[in-house]
Amino acid sequence: MVKDAPIGVFDSGVGGLTVVREIIRQLPSENVVYFGDTARVPYGSKSQKTIIEYTRQIIHFLKTKHVKAIVIACNTASAYALDTVAPEVDVPIIGVVRPGAYTAACTTSTGNIGVIGTEGTINSGIYTSVLHEYNPSFNVIGRACPLFVPLVEEGLLNDSVTDEIASRYLKILKDAKVDTLILGCTHYPLIRSTIRRIMGEDVNLVNPAYETAISLRAMLKEKGLYRESGEPHYRFFVSDGTDKFSAFANSILPVQLIETRLVPIDEY
Repeated sequence: MVKDAPIGVFDSGVGGLTVVREIIRQLPSENVVYFGDTARVPYGSKSQKTIIEYTRQIIHFLKTKHVKAIVIACNTASAYALDTVAPEVDVPIIGVVRPGAYTAACTTSTGNIGVIGTEGTINSGIYTSVLHEYNPSFNVIGRACPLFVPLVEEGLLNDSVTDEIASRYLKILKDAKVDTLILGCTHYPLIRSTIRRIMGEDVNLVNPAYETAISLRAMLKEKGLYRESGEPHYRFFVSDGTDKFSAFANSILPVQLIETRLVPIDEY
């Protein structure tokens, strides 16, 4: 496998672009192929069986692009599908849960750790399980925030409706006096300023997108796959709404997105 081969990244929609953004910043010479499953977003309320099926389809598509590694830039898919599909894939594959959990474990002072995510991620208990591997005494409080993904997908990042809903969702975590909060969905860093304003400056916000990019770089270096120099190329694919996706991507990525292509993902 050659170093010039791209990294495959996928998510249920636009949230995984926060991971791509960090890959561009932390691994500036790497080529990236991104797939956003915008026709089937959100994943959070779907069954594990369905998420595994979707994940297999997307990995099959990414393999046609000859990727050298795959990042599941979706917490729900990381929670429900990673352990099942990883042994089926002949390239390294990582999720976003473990890097974020590790950082939270290293960051907390009180052991009171909050996790916000989709219903699927929170109900899976994946963050609690991984955090307890580091320290069984951690008090982990999960809060499902099912409306955050639709709000982000609609571009309502700085809207009063988002503020009101966030205040309701986060109240239990404020009352519990968590000192560290994991943004357990890659959509959530896009409303980080709202979350920060509600939680206050004293709470550590852990962005698994950043931590995942750092883990990815370490993994590629370990396997001799890291591309240290060269002009990067970025390709973007979605299952629906190319124009809307392109406009959103152009607003948050530090590179100009040229084109987004439509993929009939059900055929994979």
